Amino acid sequence: MLGRASTGSGKTLGFGLPMLAELAKNRAVAPGRPRGLILVPTRELAQQVHDALDPLSRPLGLRLRAVYGGTSISRQISSLRRGVHIVIATPGRLTDLIERGACSLEEIAITVLDEADYMCDLGFLPAVRALLDATPAGGQRLLFSATLDREVEVLVRQYLPEPVLVAIDSETAQVSTLSRHALEAADPAAHTRLVTALAGGSGRTLVFARTQRGADRLAEQLTRSGVPAQPLHGGMAQNARSRALAGFSEGTHRVLVATDVAARGIHVDGVDIVVHAGLPSDPKTYQHRGGRTARAGAHGADVLVSLPEERGLVRALLRAAGSDAQPEPADADDEVVARLAGPPAPRIPPQPRST
Repeated sequence: MLGRASTGSGKTLGFGLPMLAELAKNRAVAPGRPRGLILVPTRELAQQVHDALDPLSRPLGLRLRAVYGGTSISRQISSLRRGVHIVIATPGRLTDLIERGACSLEEIAITVLDEADYMCDLGFLPAVRALLDATPAGGQRLLFSATLDREVEVLVRQYLPEPVLVAIDSETAQVSTLSRHALEAADPAAHTRLVTALAGGSGRTLVFARTQRGADRLAEQLTRSGVPAQPLHGGMAQNARSRALAGFSEGTHRVLVATDVAARGIHVDGVDIVVHAGLPSDPKTYQHRGGRTARAGAHGADVLVSLPEERGLVRALLRAAGSDAQPEPADADDEVVARLAGPPAPRIPPQPRST
């Protein structure tokens, strides 16, 4: 089966509930030989899928395990040896576990590829193909992807003969509850002030940066300006990444400055505004960043902040993404900025570092 749906539409439960119901018909499981496999591109998504399905699996007598890098592989091996029914994995860590003899895919009855296009974009196609080759050819396979092109077509042709396509909407469908804007700052200093003003509202704000260093630097700049922010990117230790995402989800901090590791699949309720402080690399990334707000019928704003020399790139990006927004000059004190940011939150002086 091929599945395509807008962000926030309940895709995890869409494949997870039938998968749990089917595997619960026979709860027998051998050590290191799971019967269900969910492949995902990022650590955060692996944990999120686990957290969504684990409370539903327990009453059925099914055990789940998320396996991904940056965490103890010995604990993952111990769990697999005790026997798990479904493994939720990133391709690299699962490959490592198989090579160590801790996991076999010979008993897999149902395989799910979630965010398949993003896995391909990250260069996981060879690993995904090798893992699919290790599963029984007669098992059920489900592939979920925002787009069904390029490398995804390779997977479909080779591993999903005569698939049923379930599409909630088209690949280019626009979310009616999402307002898109493009604001142009006069220079880099004005750019920082504009991003700070947009992040300074009382709502939950997700800011995207292009690089890990850029995310760290911008989070520090925002915090120094009285807008406490935490970074999130692939260069951080896994426990720090988990704390940053959990704190943002729970409301401990309102502002998260992330690279595109947070643009795909990650669900956080109540994100009021997404700010592109660094231009997205392509229209697909732009769409997925904006998809972190206005989820499941809620309203949200998506604001792309750029510089004059980027105007041509911005216009081409918006046109390719099917957005009617056009870059307009703006400053931190403008009415449009106050309207998008919402009621301002109190500025919090940065805490002095302990010596």
